[in-house]
Order: sequence, then structure tokens, then C-alpha cells
Amino acid sequence: MSVTLGIDIGTSGTKTLAIDERGTILASASAEYPCSHPHPGWSEQDPELWWDATVQTLQAVLAAGAFTPADVKGIGLSGQMHGSVLLDETGSVIRPALLWNDQRTAAECREIEEQAGGRAALVKLVANPALTGFTAPKLFWVRNHEPANWDRVRQVLLPKDYVRYRLTGTFATEVSDASGTLLLDVVNRRWSRELLGKLEIDPALLPPCYESPEVSGVVSETGSTATGVPKGTPVVGGGGDQPAGAVGNGIVRRGWSRRRWGPREWSSHTPTSRDSTRWAASSGVATRCRAPGT
Repeated sequence: MSVTLGIDIGTSGTKTLAIDERGTILASASAEYPCSHPHPGWSEQDPELWWDATVQTLQAVLAAGAFTPADVKGIGLSGQMHGSVLLDETGSVIRPALLWNDQRTAAECREIEEQAGGRAALVKLVANPALTGFTAPKLFWVRNHEPANWDRVRQVLLPKDYVRYRLTGTFATEVSDASGTLLLDVVNRRWSRELLGKLEIDPALLPPCYESPEVSGVVSETGSTATGVPKGTPVVGGGGDQPAGAVGNGIVRRGWSRRRWGPREWSSHTPTSRDSTRWAASSGVATRCRAPGT
């Protein structure tokens, strides 16, 4: 039997499931955790909660008895997008992560647009306007308001990529999730060194960026001991929750589309050409790289 594990790092909880080669669900588990709202419009979370929930749910899925750990051939990750996980030189979390729904960064969005040379110039570089939920404004906020914390930052990760780091010991992300940082050249699927230079953000703070199906690392001895997943199990890039959901709905070809309405947001996913991507962004629409890797 060949089993694949999927782990989704959500805002209110983490879900893990195991599927076989035909996509049949063999086992699943979930674990909830709280959000912190220190001030109106603020939303934060301790990344350790994600890791604890990942360990708990992986152990539960493996203990279900539907397969053996040796049957596990790979792990995929998805999760809430845009959150800022800041690590120091030891790989330790510096402060709680600012989440996708945190709204404190309006001034930082204006600052980013100004440093980029205006809204049109920003869109040309990263195919996105500056929105308060994105990661780059959060980095600016920490730099502006918590300089002592900013001076300690040696790595910036997204939520699911922190779990990847704890599983594998590897710093990595992938293009669909990185699209929501406001630092990725979405059209060319790579970090925008030009924008990073304008914003005075060291590129070394950002992890290597993979395509969603690419292997980004393998489960380390430490990760294996914590979770029970065999050492050496491949972990692929995965995807942000919305791009991954689009793939699950079969939105994998140009011209196909889905719409999603939720309690806090609505979203649309339509694979487009490069020119269409820039046009959409210039109209104020957030754009993403597709999770399938094309």
C-alpha cells in the first residue's frame, strides 16, 4: 500500500488525513487552537500551536490502524496564507505570528507603494496591490514598531512552512503561498529581488521557493521522533489553502473558474495568461501562482 498524508494548518485548527493511491480516505484527525486579538483589528497566533496540533493529528492518524507507518510515501502541506513567522538565528520564534486577517498595516501598505514607485510600479513587479493581509506589510510593521524584534529576524516563513521546518529542519516555501507575501514576482514565479531592494529587505530572510509538487525536504530524525512518520519521508511544496482548494475543485486549466464565499472573505480562482494576471492586479485583484506548477 502507498499512503500519502495531507496536513492543513488552518486558522482555527489543523487537519491531517491519509489517503491511498485511489484517493480513498483511510484516516483523519483534527485539533483546534485559539487566536489572540490583543487590540481591535489585530490577529495573532503562536506557531507552536500549529506544531503541537500537527504532532497530535499525525500520531492519531498513524494510530488508527488502517495502514503502517512504513506505507507512508509522502506528505503534502496546505494552510492559512499570508501569516508572518519570524525566526531568530537559532530557528526559534521571535514573536506571535501576525495572521492573514490582521488589519493593523494600512500605513505600511502606503509606505510599500511609495517605496516601490507607486501602485502601478508595484503591480508590475509582483502582480499584486499592497493589501493589509499580505506578509510584506507585516514585516514593515514589525520593523517600524518593534525594531528590537526586527533586528533578531534571520528567517521569515509562512504558517505551513513553519510546520515544514519542524518536520524536516529545512527552510522552504512554494509559489502559490509565496504569491501572498507581496514579495514574489508572480508572473515569473520567483522572489522579486528588485522589489526586495526597494523595500530594503534582505533576500536571505526568505526561504527557497519550490513548485507545489516538488520535494522540498524529507522528515528529519527529530521530526520522526515527534510524529512517528518514518525518517526520510518526502515532503512536497504543497500549497496555500485557497490555491490548494482550487486544485481540489479541479480548477487546473485556463478558462475554468471557481467562486468561494466565506464568513470573512470571498475568492475566485481562474487560471490566466501572464498579461491577464497583470491586468487583474492593476484592477485591485490579488493574484496567485497556481498550485499544480504550471
